[in-house]
Amino acid sequence: MNTALKQHNKNHLRAAQLKELEILKAIDQVCRNNDIPYWLDSGTLLGAVRHGGFIPWDDDVDICIPLEDIPRFVEAAKKELPNHLFVQNKETDPTYNITYVKVRDNNSFIVEPDYDFQQPYHKGLFVDIFPTTDYPAISPKRIRKFAREYNKAYFILNRKHDYSMRSTAEFFYFGFRKLYFKLCWNLSYKFFGKGDKYGFIPSCSWFGNMHLKETIFPLKEIEFEGISLMCPNDNDTYLKDLFGDYMQLPPEEKRVGHSVFFTHDLSL
Repeated sequence: MNTALKQHNKNHLRAAQLKELEILKAIDQVCRNNDIPYWLDSGTLLGAVRHGGFIPWDDDVDICIPLEDIPRFVEAAKKELPNHLFVQNKETDPTYNITYVKVRDNNSFIVEPDYDFQQPYHKGLFVDIFPTTDYPAISPKRIRKFAREYNKAYFILNRKHDYSMRSTAEFFYFGFRKLYFKLCWNLSYKFFGKGDKYGFIPSCSWFGNMHLKETIFPLKEIEFEGISLMCPNDNDTYLKDLFGDYMQLPPEEKRVGHSVFFTHDLSL
C-alpha cells in the first residue's frame, strides 16, 4: 500500500469505525428482537476486553451466530434493518463469492484485499457474521488436520487461475480433496456424534479454531464503545484460544488494518 493510501485510511479510520459501530448496533437490535444469540469474536472481542472498544488500528468487525440461527437472522435483518444496510450472502448478492453473511452500509465504500474488485458486488463498510457449529467428537489434532487440508484446498480453488494445464490439474486435484475432507468431516458426526468443541464451519477461513462450548455459553454482556453487546461467557479463555497472550500489544509495524482503502461517506 502506498503512502498516500496509508495516510488516507489513517485520517478516516475513526469515522469508519463509528460507521461500523452503527451497523453493529443495528445487528444487536435485530438479534435481541428475535432472540438470536450472537457474540463478539476475534479482534472485535479483543478490542472490547483490552481497549473497551475498537483496537485503535483495526478497521473491521467480527461476530458469530450459531449456524442454525443464521437463516432466522437473515430473514429478520432483511425486514428490520434500515434501508441503507444490506444483508449480503450468496443469495442476495450472487457476484460476491462468500460463504458467510456480511451486513454492509451502502452509503460507504471499502476495497478489500484478495477480492475481485471488478465484480459488481456491494462494497460498503461491513460487519462479518461467521456461522459456528458443534465439532464432532474427535481429537483436536484430527480437527486441525481436517481444517488444514480443507483450508488449503479452499484457498487453491478460490484464487485466480490462468487456466494453464497446471492450474487445471490443481483445480481438479484440490476439488477432489475438498470434497473428500468434507465427506470425512460429515461422516465424523455420524460415527462419533457431536463433541464438546465449538468453532467455525468448514467454509470459513478460520475453520479449525475451537473453543469448549462452556467457554462460550451462556453468553454475557460487555461494554464496547459505550454500548452493551454480547460476548462469550469466559472471554479470557476464548481470547487465549485465539491469540495466546492477548494483552501484549503487537510491534508498532504490525498495528495495521485489513482493508486497502475505505471511505465512510460517499457524499464526501
